[in-house]
Amino acid sequence: MNSSLSYREESARPLTSLAFIAPMLVAYETGIFLFGADALRNGADAWLRTLLLQLGFGQYFLLPLLTCGILLGWHHVSRARWNIHGRHVGRMWIESLVFGAILIGIAQLLGFLFSGSLLRARLAVDNMPATVCGYFGAGIYEEVLFRLLLLPAIAGLLKWFGCSKRTCISWAVVLSSLAFSAAHYQLISSAGDTFEYYSFTFRLLAGFFFALLFLKRGFGIAAGSHAMYDICTLAW
Repeated sequence: MNSSLSYREESARPLTSLAFIAPMLVAYETGIFLFGADALRNGADAWLRTLLLQLGFGQYFLLPLLTCGILLGWHHVSRARWNIHGRHVGRMWIESLVFGAILIGIAQLLGFLFSGSLLRARLAVDNMPATVCGYFGAGIYEEVLFRLLLLPAIAGLLKWFGCSKRTCISWAVVLSSLAFSAAHYQLISSAGDTFEYYSFTFRLLAGFFFALLFLKRGFGIAAGSHAMYDICTLAW
């Protein structure tokens, strides 16, 4: 087995994904405490915590622990080896940065098609560390909600109705991506954005992009690429 194939297989494993996202998860949860009102609490994080609270589970650290538990359970079910190669985790940061940059390029191209000019979307932020921590949370918890939970749930429901595997996966990607895009607007959340065709289309394409990464490269790369894209927008 060549080294490139070995990296692809190892980096897609749930255990390696957990090792990769662990620093981002710790940074986000720590940042929520340290930065207070300056911290960007992710909407998916808030929704998942609200759901747990309604189910009677109000412990603050339950959500990150469940995220870790889901990945560990997935790894156990997959019967993969219980070892981690540090060099692969390091390469995952580079791969995620590359995919984040590719998504920036897609946003620029789409902006050109909609407006006839390249977009300049650099954000002015008062607290850069707090913003970066918030983006780590977006990368993890939006991928947990829309790719790790919703996408397989839709595929499983369609399979229960007798659909073929390809149909299940295709519709799961489409529907979870639509939900991902719609969740960013005031129609779903009072704190959301005002609806725009450009941003909705881009977020839909981003949903497809992250779903394909999740299916082909695993949860870690999907979450890392999402976080790296968000962080790259600070200099875009």
